[in-house]
Formats: sequence, structure tokens, C-alpha cells
Amino acid sequence: MKTYAVTGATGKFGHHALEILAKLAPKDHIVALARDTDKAAKSVPEGVDVRKGDYSDKQSLVDSLEGVDKLLFVSSVPNADLPRQAQHQNVIDAAKEAGVGYIAYTSYPHLETATSPLSEDHKYTEQAIVKAGIPHSFLRNNWYLENELYPILSALQGQPFEYVAGNGRVGWAAERDYAEAAAKVMLLDYTQDVYEFAGKSLSYSDLAAIVKTVSDQPFEVHAESEDDYKQNVIKNGLDATVAEMVTSIQVLINNGDLKEESYDLTTVLGRSQTNLALVIEAYK
Repeated sequence: MKTYAVTGATGKFGHHALEILAKLAPKDHIVALARDTDKAAKSVPEGVDVRKGDYSDKQSLVDSLEGVDKLLFVSSVPNADLPRQAQHQNVIDAAKEAGVGYIAYTSYPHLETATSPLSEDHKYTEQAIVKAGIPHSFLRNNWYLENELYPILSALQGQPFEYVAGNGRVGWAAERDYAEAAAKVMLLDYTQDVYEFAGKSLSYSDLAAIVKTVSDQPFEVHAESEDDYKQNVIKNGLDATVAEMVTSIQVLINNGDLKEESYDLTTVLGRSQTNLALVIEAYK
């Protein structure tokens, strides 16, 4: 019987993945890794083993990965105390030292052609896993619908749905769908080296149309220049740094960085992706 471990157990992605694993595999063969074990113990499914999993503490990872056959490695949040690449290297080195036989790593879409600065840490990590010689699957998740809460929530409140003008397309899907797919990959006997996980390819105007089917209030849809968009979101309360990041992502999308046509997500899920309208409706 294989033992499965999931990093980032207190985060949304890790928590969702653990919920699915606990339904499909024996709970006494599942390990939840978290920096805050007390917090994790209160949230993970009952019966799951909680162990220390701090990306900045390699030895804790080595100890906690002892006896683990398969690891779902959820990429970390950039940290001012320790660069993301160093955090990820700790996880990889610890997995190798502990004898982990397989890593599924949450990565970035089509890294071979990605130009976004967001892809750089993922390129490093994929290469480091290959270099370590550990059998693996790279779960190249497209964009979470939850990343679009700013325009969605604004529209639901009757404010304009704003986006940078362009025809960029994205494979939005609910974060929970990506997490479920990750958990299911862990349970497969035969896996692909790369999964390009993405929802149906849509544009921002398509997304606005979906929000209109859910909203109780009418709202306008504004396709704006890059500069106008950035200034408007700052006026509406976004921090300048966040506004810059959100704008740059939309520009990358318009440049085709997240354009995707893949059925890997629904194939692994064994079902259609969750209807985006249902996800949006939960925020009303």
C-alpha cells in the first residue's frame, strides 16, 4: 500500500487535494505536510497524519517524508525570507534524501514557450526535479478563476467589469478542479510526465457574459487601454503594486501566454469542469 503526502496542507489547493485523497485512499496512508501543524490538525480530514513541512527547513522535510512513496508538491508562495527557488530546492533535495519515489508538482502552463516572469521559478523547479532523477508529473495549471475576483466582484456589485482590451484567451477553471485533478493523478498507476491542465478557452468578454447570467444587477463591460485600466483599478481601491501585477497579467494573456486547448483536466477528472457560473454564484 502506497503512502501519499501533500505539501501546503493549510492552503486552499493542498486542503482540497487532501479532501479528495481522503475519499479515494486509506486515510492512514495519507500525510499532510504543513509549516503550522496545529493549524493543519484542525482542518485536514480526520485520520490523516499531520507532519512538519516547512519549505525553509530541509531537515524537517527529510524527516516528514520518511516512508512517503508519492508526493504532491504544491508550489510555494514567494517569500521575502527565502527565495522561492531555494524553498523548492529544499523540497526536492529532501524528497530525494527520504527516498520519495514520485513527485507531482504544480507548475505553470506550457513552460517551453511561456514568457511571463511568473514562469521562471517553475522552470527552475521542473529542471531541478528532472536533475534529481525522481519520477514525476508536472501539473501545469492554467489560470484559476479565483484569480479574477476583482472584475467579478465589481460586476456583481453593479460596477463595470473592466479588462485590458484585447483578444487573449485563458483556460479558466475553479481551483478546486485543479486540486482534484492533482489528487487523482497521485492515484494513477501510469502517469504522464506533463499534464497541461486547463478549462475551456475563453476571453475576458466571454467571462463578463458568464457573470451577467449570474448577477442580480446590470453592469457595463469596459475594454480599456493598459494605462486606463491600471489607473481605474487603483482609483477603485487596489494597491498600486497589485494593480501593476494584475495589469501585467492581462497584458501577458493578450499576448497569448495562457492560450490553451487541452483536455487533460477533464480526462483526469473523469467529468466536465465545474460550471464557472456556479463558482461565480457562490460569491454573490
